Amino acid sequence: MERFYRVAGGSTGMKKYSIRNEETDILVLSNKFLKREMQEEIEKLRGIIKAYISRNPVFRSSFEPVECKSSRQIIKLMCLSGELTGTGPMASVAGAIVQVAGEKVFGEEESFFLENGGDIYARMKDSFIVGIYAGNSPFSLKIGLRFHGRKEPYGIATSSGTVGHSFSYGDADAVTVVSSSAAFADGSATHFGNMVKGTIDRETLEKEAAGFPFIEGLLVIRGSEMFAWGRIEITGI
Repeated sequence: MERFYRVAGGSTGMKKYSIRNEETDILVLSNKFLKREMQEEIEKLRGIIKAYISRNPVFRSSFEPVECKSSRQIIKLMCLSGELTGTGPMASVAGAIVQVAGEKVFGEEESFFLENGGDIYARMKDSFIVGIYAGNSPFSLKIGLRFHGRKEPYGIATSSGTVGHSFSYGDADAVTVVSSSAAFADGSATHFGNMVKGTIDRETLEKEAAGFPFIEGLLVIRGSEMFAWGRIEITGI
């Protein structure tokens, strides 16, 4: 899908560049220009994932959690996310890649914003807004989520049953999850997206969200319906 939303953001004064490697396509905003370091880390992570899949094909194909035996951080993170969210490990791949790469390249002090196919891992000193693309919904690109600067990173992931190539059992136009982990947000967005079928069941979603202590907020859009839960701030864009 053409990533048209990347040209919509305002100026931040940060350096902006892209990292591409096969299916991985990451937008980077950072104070330092670390394209070479990011490129090398993404290539390394993709190599680890592909090598693990070649030995354990179920890691790629399963829609349910699988047992993983690996010392590699990226593999362990994807499997843990699957266990916590009731999804297959690959449901968290985009978020896990930006999370592990961000931690390795930028450490705990630098401000950065990494976006991989709509999944975001960011640590920013200043407030920022993430617009929500929800296909044909009237809310699409009309609203966003405002995030305030903090030391702890944000993991922000969106899943859809009507937009993009990712598989979903549901038919939500957008399910956005906020966490401090991009991998956990990614898996959770898939989990909650699978729950939305035909209409938004607010009571069921609220009860389910309460059982996910690692997520901070949840936004669900289906057509003209919207459900918001947790510590999220909706704003116009």
